[in-house]
Amino acid sequence: MQELVSIIIPIYNVEDYLERCLNSVVNQTYKNLEIILVNDGSTDRCKKICDDYQKKDDRIKVIHKENGGLSDARNAGIEIAKGEYISFIDSDDYVSNDYIEYMYNMIKNTSSKLAICGVKEVWAHTTIVEEAHTKSESLTAKQTLRNLLLDQGIEICAYAKLYHRDLFKEIRFPKGKVYEDSAVMYKLIMLADKIVYGDKKCYYYIARNGSISKHKDFNLNENDYIKHTNEMLEFLLKKFPDLEVPIHRFDINSKFRILKMLMFTKPRNVKMEKEYIKYIKKYQKEVLKFSETPKKDKIAIILINIGRPVFKISWFIYRKVTGRI
Repeated sequence: MQELVSIIIPIYNVEDYLERCLNSVVNQTYKNLEIILVNDGSTDRCKKICDDYQKKDDRIKVIHKENGGLSDARNAGIEIAKGEYISFIDSDDYVSNDYIEYMYNMIKNTSSKLAICGVKEVWAHTTIVEEAHTKSESLTAKQTLRNLLLDQGIEICAYAKLYHRDLFKEIRFPKGKVYEDSAVMYKLIMLADKIVYGDKKCYYYIARNGSISKHKDFNLNENDYIKHTNEMLEFLLKKFPDLEVPIHRFDINSKFRILKMLMFTKPRNVKMEKEYIKYIKKYQKEVLKFSETPKKDKIAIILINIGRPVFKISWFIYRKVTGRI
């Protein structure tokens, strides 16, 4: 008999995307689901959409609560979840029809406590052709974190994963913070110890202007990202000192992420820009020499060495061509 799987979907003002997300969940090939919709104080039609879907599918549970942010909404879902396994889906994204079945089978075939699938970034009205399964592999926590640090299929996000419920006995997402995944994901990976990764892209991440992770301007929310990232990398450097170069690669990539925002934020914080460039240049040689450093990182390092104006113009052109925010 299939074990119960709890899918937690935090919801806030995404009426244009919510039904597509919910349809992808209720039509899963894996049927023994508990679908927890956490309406986090939405002011649009989300409340009604949630209630309407609950009437049509007895697997759906709805929580209506005051707005507390993504972390608080996920935590509310965790508190009532009855499933042996838990997965998170953001309400403006959607998943393949075998999203749960694919990861559940990987877990059972490998006796793992955490399964990870691939993520495909798509635009809102893209028609998806589902991919065939290609390969999966069992990983230790250290191998998983190394792949995460080097951008080799593993993402730091909470979604696109299936967790054994035991991993959340003591871990919760930090309330009132954004970029909360950076604060907890490495801890969950360490607890899981044995992880299975399949490169089939079953999670469809919608690229849109309203997404937290898509803001182009630097704002105070980025301080949470900086803090969580620093805490994670400090922990990993102490735990796995031989991962020093991958850690520096991830850190340089995170510095570029902030730097790109700073350059398009008015007024410009030139002092902060210089500090980030100084850090990038401190570790650039070892990262450039490392064979597994992604090509995009190497290009970014070369451009910033040519000069900030060249880097800014190159990034501006890249955004225009690719449509990235």
